[in-house]
Amino acid sequence: MAGTVPMAAPRPHRTAASPATTESSTVKWVLVAAAGLVLFWLIALPLIVVLTEALKRGWDVFLAALTDPDAASALRLTLLVAVITVPLNTLFGVMAAWAVTKFCFRGKGFLITLIDLPFAVSPVIGGLIFVLVFGSNGWFGSWLSAHDIKIVFALPGIVLATLFVTFPFVARELIPLMEDQGTQEEEAAITLGAHGWQIFWRVTLPNIKWGLLYGIILCNARAMGEFGAVSVVSGHIRGETNTLPLHVEILYNEYQFSASFAVASLLLLLALVTMIVKSWLTRKNAH
Repeated sequence: MAGTVPMAAPRPHRTAASPATTESSTVKWVLVAAAGLVLFWLIALPLIVVLTEALKRGWDVFLAALTDPDAASALRLTLLVAVITVPLNTLFGVMAAWAVTKFCFRGKGFLITLIDLPFAVSPVIGGLIFVLVFGSNGWFGSWLSAHDIKIVFALPGIVLATLFVTFPFVARELIPLMEDQGTQEEEAAITLGAHGWQIFWRVTLPNIKWGLLYGIILCNARAMGEFGAVSVVSGHIRGETNTLPLHVEILYNEYQFSASFAVASLLLLLALVTMIVKSWLTRKNAH
């Protein structure tokens, strides 16, 4: 009939919850069991072994290993390096992510490549670079010796090596997040008369705070657990330049297995605290 408005085709009815796949429940449970087995074998079992070996000779040996002066020195150095490197990498990560996502400039791809470089280079190679540059026979070795400045086999070298292996974490957590958010909110703030710091504190930071916290947590975990680069530049000086991972290696090489696993359990505790904080932030962000 003329003038009749055609009716829209009925939409297919959607159930409240539809399965993501059409696979049978058997396939689902096989995949879940396989994933659980891999996680148990690669993650849970090593943790159980560490705790079992740490307590194998009793609590007295366990506590003696943790209260040993060398272990206490290694713990202090590990925490000190984390306290220095994490804020520096946080500052760098925010600045790099801001530059990459908010501005167009020549060399942006090269900057991103440099940020990703520690992911591609072995930590041992990173440590060797600092030895070649700041070592006694390195590029600046003579000048540093003349001015009584010690970098390699001292705290500055450990900090530099840790900075190298951890500086991508915050930036790489923020760059995709800030790219997805775009620049519309910042541009709107500019039209309202806001300036650089006002835009960052009131617009950008609230939008990236969870990603920033995730990046800081991952950076801190890597800083406390780094072994390869720190091993090269530290010199393994007991009670002075040994971090917790290096102290564990020395104890193990000296066949002090219970003591080495006891100190390793301390690293495990720090890792668990990091994971608990990350899980808490994830749940809080989901709500």
